[in-house]
Amino acid sequence: MMANSTNKSIKENFLRYEFKYILRDELKHAVETELCHFMQLDPFVERFEDKKYLVRSLYFDDPAYSFYYEKTDGLMHRQKFRIRTYSMQYDENIPIMLELKGRYNNFVYKNRTEIAHDKSITNNVFKLTEQVIKKENNNVLNQFIYDRYRKKIAPVMLIDYQRRAYQSKYDYEFRITFDGELYGTQTSQLFPKDDVNKRKLIDGFTIMEVKFRKHVPPWFHRIMIKYQLTRVSISKYCTGMEATNLIKHLED
Repeated sequence: MMANSTNKSIKENFLRYEFKYILRDELKHAVETELCHFMQLDPFVERFEDKKYLVRSLYFDDPAYSFYYEKTDGLMHRQKFRIRTYSMQYDENIPIMLELKGRYNNFVYKNRTEIAHDKSITNNVFKLTEQVIKKENNNVLNQFIYDRYRKKIAPVMLIDYQRRAYQSKYDYEFRITFDGELYGTQTSQLFPKDDVNKRKLIDGFTIMEVKFRKHVPPWFHRIMIKYQLTRVSISKYCTGMEATNLIKHLED
């Protein structure tokens, strides 16, 4: 029997700016301490003892790794598919979603649709995607089916990390996340065996993502200046592809 998510408030569509910064661990602690004067933990994070949670994403690409190269070449209009969940092991109560994430000029958009999942099919990702709850007029599912058959996309890279999320006390659309303990695994499965070799990514660093719809508040500008924060372009997916030598193998 398919499991239904216990979370009925999953947001399906996002459109916003996303700025990324790479911080050494000691700088991360200093910046986070300052942010706490203006921000509070996301309510979802509060339930966890260490105030962070796992994010797991299984990324798709085509045989030529076009999604990878569109990112590294800096295309201003690009998109990619992934399956996202929040657990290292299958749990019928934790949502699994098919997501389409992309960039259009300076905006980042994310559209996702929830999957009714069953343990028996979780590691057959194409069967898993067939269990999308909403099938009528589902643009994410329709685009995924098109890319599966026309572009031959397939799952290639699993990315895990621990996330701590904050939201502004004054503007609920201004959010900052700290993503650390990143790992990349070359696999086609959402829940591979425990003995699968993982690669640690950017060890000793944290990715800080600043997310907003309209503008960055003045207090954050002051923090940027104080700590000389420099915006960077980084993709967890691309970092994992490079760390596992998948791209090197293609170019050779």
